Amino acid sequence: MAQRSEIDKLWNAIEKAGSMDAYIDGQLREHGFLVKRRATDNMSRRELDKYKKELKGEAAERKRVKNTAWQAYKAKHIVHLGDGVYWNDNDDFDRWDLDNAEERAAENELPTLDKPQDLALALGITIPQLRWLAYHRDAATELHYTRFTIPKRDGSDRAIWAPKTLLKKAQYWINDNIVSQLIVHGAAHGFMAGRSILTNATVHTDSKTVLKMDLRNFFPTVTFRRVKGLFRKAGYREQISTLLALLVTEAPREVVEENNKTYFVSLGPRCLPQGAPTSPMITNVLCLQLDRRLTGIAEKYGWRYTRYADDLTFSLPNGPDKEPKLGALMHVVKQIVTDEGFVVHPEKTRVTRKGARQKVTGLVVNDKGAPRVPQKRKRQLRAAIHNLQNGKPLREDETLAQLEGLAAFIYMTDPKLGSSMLADLRNIANKI
Repeated sequence: MAQRSEIDKLWNAIEKAGSMDAYIDGQLREHGFLVKRRATDNMSRRELDKYKKELKGEAAERKRVKNTAWQAYKAKHIVHLGDGVYWNDNDDFDRWDLDNAEERAAENELPTLDKPQDLALALGITIPQLRWLAYHRDAATELHYTRFTIPKRDGSDRAIWAPKTLLKKAQYWINDNIVSQLIVHGAAHGFMAGRSILTNATVHTDSKTVLKMDLRNFFPTVTFRRVKGLFRKAGYREQISTLLALLVTEAPREVVEENNKTYFVSLGPRCLPQGAPTSPMITNVLCLQLDRRLTGIAEKYGWRYTRYADDLTFSLPNGPDKEPKLGALMHVVKQIVTDEGFVVHPEKTRVTRKGARQKVTGLVVNDKGAPRVPQKRKRQLRAAIHNLQNGKPLREDETLAQLEGLAAFIYMTDPKLGSSMLADLRNIANKI
C-alpha cells in the first residue's frame, strides 16, 4: 500500500510537470545534475575531463530517474497488450467508434468507462493486473485458464477452458454489469434468467414436424474482432472495447512440451472459450440479428423457432393440412446462418414427424401436454436408486452427483416425482 502511495505521488508530480521529459529535466536541475552544454574547443585537458565526468553523472542520474518515472507510467497505463494486439495509450478516440458512443452506453444503462483506469477501478484491480489479465501471447507458458475435457455424445472429448479466480471475477462483473444490459431476442432460451430447456421445449409441443439444426463450432466462430465490435456497438470506445474483448476471449491452444517446459501455443485467433461464464451471454447478444431473421422466416412459412445456445429448433404446429415447405425453410435457414457468420453442422440436422418421438433440448414434446423427461431416463434413475438402497454399487459411468442432476432434471417437469427421487438420493448420501 505504501509503495502504491509513492507511485501515485510520483505520477502526480510527473503530470504536474507536464510530461515525463519535463519531470526528468526538473529533477536533474533540482538536484544539481543538469549540466549546461558548452563548447569544448578551448578547454584544457583538466577542464575537459571534469566536463565529461559531469556529463556522465548527468546521464547516469537521467537513466535512474527515467527508470523510476517509467515504473510510475506503467502503473498508470496499459502500454502494450502483446502479440498482434494494437494499443496506443494516447488513442482516446478511433474512427470506428460510434459518433454518439456515450449516449448509446447511457441508453443501455452501462457503467461509464472512459479510460482503462475506470475499468480497473470497476473490476477492483490495478492497471498492471488489468494488463496481465488482458495480455496476449502466441506461445504462453502460463494461462489464466485451466483446461480439462468432458466427453461429447459422439464419444470424442470437448475441451473446457475454465478461467482462474481473478479472471473469473472480472468476467462475472462484465456479465452482470455490461452484457446482461444488452438486448437479447425472445427466441433465445439458453442461459437466460427465467428461461430454460423447459421454456425452450414448451414452444414446440403438439407439432406436426420438428426440425433441429446445430451451429458448428459455435464459440470458436465468435472471434475477438466480433466481440470487440459488440462492445463498440454497445457504446464503448476503442480502448475499453479492446480490453473487454481481451478479457472474455482466448486463443484456441495446443499444449506442447519442449525441453521439460510446457507451452500453450495459439492455433488461431482469440475467440470465446468454452467454459468462460461470459461466452453464452455474449453469443445471445451477438445472435440478436440471427434470431430476428430466423424468427421472421419461420413465421413466414408458418413455423415456430427457438434457439438454445447453438441448437436451433423449428416446429410446424398441428392443425389443418398445409404445405410445410420444409426444404425451402432449410435452404433459407442455411443462407441466413451463413450471412450472420455461423455454419450449420451438416451431420446434426434432424427432422422428426408426428409419428415418432419428438425431443427438444432433451424433453419429449409430442402431443399438447407439457414437455416431459423420456421414460428411459426415469427408469434409469429408479434402477440406480433401487440398487443403492439395496447396497449395490453404482455403474462405472455413474456418480451420485450425476444422479442428483438427473433427479433435478426430472423435477423441472415433474416436481412430485423429482422431489421424491431427490429425497431418496439425499438419504442415501447421508448414509455413505
